[in-house]
Amino acid sequence: MAPQGPGKITMSTCIGETFCAEADFRQTVGAFNLRLHSSNSAPNLASRGIWDFTPMFQKMKFHSARTHDWALWNPGQRIIDTHFVFPLIHLDPAVPTNYYFDATDEIIRLAQEAGCQVFYRLGTSIEHSGLRPEQKHFNSLPPKDYAHYAEVLAGIIRHYTRGWANGFHYDMPYWEIWNEAENDPTCWKGTYEEFIKFFVVVLKRLKQEFPELHFGGPAATAFQEPLIRALLKACKAAKVAPDFISWHGYSSQPNEFIQEPAKMRKLLEEEGFSNCQTAITEWHYLLSWEGIQNNMSPEKRKAAMEGPASLGGIDSAAFNLAVLSGWQDEPLDQAFYYGANPIGEWGFLDGLGQGNKNFHSMCMLGEFIHNCKSRIQTRKKHENVYLSGSLTDDGRQGQLLVVDYRGKADALCLKIDGMDGATATAEILDHEHNRTPATLNFADGTMKLHKNGPGSAAFLVTLKRS
Repeated sequence: MAPQGPGKITMSTCIGETFCAEADFRQTVGAFNLRLHSSNSAPNLASRGIWDFTPMFQKMKFHSARTHDWALWNPGQRIIDTHFVFPLIHLDPAVPTNYYFDATDEIIRLAQEAGCQVFYRLGTSIEHSGLRPEQKHFNSLPPKDYAHYAEVLAGIIRHYTRGWANGFHYDMPYWEIWNEAENDPTCWKGTYEEFIKFFVVVLKRLKQEFPELHFGGPAATAFQEPLIRALLKACKAAKVAPDFISWHGYSSQPNEFIQEPAKMRKLLEEEGFSNCQTAITEWHYLLSWEGIQNNMSPEKRKAAMEGPASLGGIDSAAFNLAVLSGWQDEPLDQAFYYGANPIGEWGFLDGLGQGNKNFHSMCMLGEFIHNCKSRIQTRKKHENVYLSGSLTDDGRQGQLLVVDYRGKADALCLKIDGMDGATATAEILDHEHNRTPATLNFADGTMKLHKNGPGSAAFLVTLKRS
């Protein structure tokens, strides 16, 4: 059958004319970990009277929403951060009227009604007040009294999980202590040694009152083994165990990034914390910080924001789908994509309010992991190609998520077992197309997916038995 469809191809070459991946629908390997498909975003509060992000947010089908930096993209709203919820730190944290919960109550309600469980980051959003010594910071200053601050945090948690201060009994099991403390001065204007002491004091206090909840951190800027080991050793000495360890990742190398959870699992085992969960609480595709947070020349800014390799381009979308596919086989319990402000460099929308490639990738992933509940056995055979598969309970329909990250071939060949006689259709996400019908050939256990040229692309393939 001759290829037909968008970007009609008259001749195509697979990667070395060999199978780049294999899928076996005869073998299921369990369910998807839905918590890996979570985000740092939520429906907007500050601008919802002008434009409501909720419908587009719901299309991405995120499991959980982490609250970090919500105060930054909801300007004028006193939400989430401890200094907004408890503005006069010297007051008594046992007195409900010393807290301001109203605005935070509202945005948490919006996130939950949009279908997300809320993962609450305690502390402050990042503070870009300046890097020079004479430039003051205000929110990232370490608390003067760790024990007093821990009581304030206990009041916040009590409000949302035990109904205190006219509060709620929400299902909010995860609470993260601070964010990127080694990122001095923007997140913690102090030493990391001071932060470790703070972390231990807060962790012990919160676990004592709320044993049913999960507390952890430190939301490290990256997988930094010395920092994590130092924190774990201090916890061990204090005879208190974090329920999860969290870190961040900004990268353009999916294979290396996919392997980080295994490294963290090994570290935790070595330090004696075998029951500790793992969480990557911020992650995003990134080639360079130039044009994003430094060297903000027009040329660097343009390179960062436009084209296939930009933050919102097809390389970013393919990276997203590659790591989310790969992590399903790794010892990672939770992951939160850093899609923050809906519009902007870390957002899902372009300047006209239309979905960018990241938006379409997250919609594709959300549909894929919910359409068919059982994962199937897949095998990756080329470093640039990523494959994940699923099957309905009755075995009559299956799907494949196929990702080619910066690949040079114009077609992908897959070996498919267990779907003889099925019909197959596909959609493609690439630089020029947003989930439009794709051309494929499928016969005798071989599937050939036709790209529209070299470069990154992702396919969502549906197979149906008659």
